[in-house]
Amino acid sequence: MFLVSPIRAASFALATMCTSAAAQEAPTPSLSIELNALTPLDRGCALSFLALNGRSADVSRAVFEAVLFDRAGRVDRLMLFDFAALPAGRPRVRQFVVPDLGCATLGRILFNGASSCEGTGLAPDACTKGLDLTTRTDVEVIG
Repeated sequence: MFLVSPIRAASFALATMCTSAAAQEAPTPSLSIELNALTPLDRGCALSFLALNGRSADVSRAVFEAVLFDRAGRVDRLMLFDFAALPAGRPRVRQFVVPDLGCATLGRILFNGASSCEGTGLAPDACTKGLDLTTRTDVEVIG
């Protein structure tokens, strides 16, 4: 027979309640952006992103300031990526050609913030709060 002290039983009950409460909380809807592919071009590198607006409101225009770093960690350039309209719950692919950039030299992309995030009923931080950044490439994406 296994005996449990009242203190252990109370600790277990409290831990179970906290875990249950955390599991029941709905995840915050967010905007997710995935660097999906890099395509070398004669004139530069094409960066393909998959964006999904998980919020309940459409984003009529989202423009992000991004910093591109080379493989040695040095800043290569600052860019503005205009993702245009991102309807709620619908995936969108956006491609940006970066002139004079070799895809193999790109090491990291930092999403520095949103210079524009427009849409009816959107909070000013709707494009940055809960921003989920991922990659399917060997280039790190951070924000």
